[in-house]
Amino acid sequence: MRILLTNDDGIHSEGLTALERIAAALSDDVWTVAPETDQSGLSHSFTLSHPLRMRQIADKRFAVQGTPTDCVIMAVKHILDRPPDLILSGINSGVNIADDVTYSGTVAGAIEGTLMGIRSIALSQAYNWDGEKQRTVSYEPAEEHGPGVLRKLVDMELPDGTLININFPKCPAREVEGVEVTRQGRMMHSTGIEERADGRGFPYYWIRFGREKAEQQQGTDIQALRENRISVSALKLNLTDDETLHALRDRLG
Repeated sequence: MRILLTNDDGIHSEGLTALERIAAALSDDVWTVAPETDQSGLSHSFTLSHPLRMRQIADKRFAVQGTPTDCVIMAVKHILDRPPDLILSGINSGVNIADDVTYSGTVAGAIEGTLMGIRSIALSQAYNWDGEKQRTVSYEPAEEHGPGVLRKLVDMELPDGTLININFPKCPAREVEGVEVTRQGRMMHSTGIEERADGRGFPYYWIRFGREKAEQQQGTDIQALRENRISVSALKLNLTDDETLHALRDRLG
């Protein structure tokens, strides 16, 4: 089985290194094509306005100056002599659940693979904040439980246009309470603009991004992680709202 790895945190991220170890437990034909730098939050964007640069880091390991989508396209259309059987995107530093999936470059890597007709799975690991508001990430839950979960999914029949999204809880691996198949939850985001000044006094801006605490939502990815379970969701690329289609037809005749 040929496996292609990508991510949005960049070629040097700890999560990608952890994913390489997981993939090595599944196959001896593993390729990594990942962004040169952090591409978090870029969703399913790809590069049209300037050329892509690529460098080979090691055997079967490449860095691309582009997005996760660019990386998957470069891998499948240029680097590999035949398409992979499986694409794994991650392991993201932080969960990609609820509305986060619409922003996620990690999920986007799996989306691009799905568009190409390749079985694709996104993987993300929850993290903690310490007293200094610094992110601390342990990939132990993903590394301990990931291979077993993936072995059950690699030959599963999936409809066209469907990908799998896996999120691991932030507890120690021994405290994981199993696996739950979940639906996408709902989480409110808070955004704002912070204005600053550069060395010459000219203004520049940061978009501040945060999340409001979500209510309990049984059966969702949010609730599974709260209860120390691994969340496994199926996401569809077709975003059509069939229920509203009927209402639109009634309204528009």
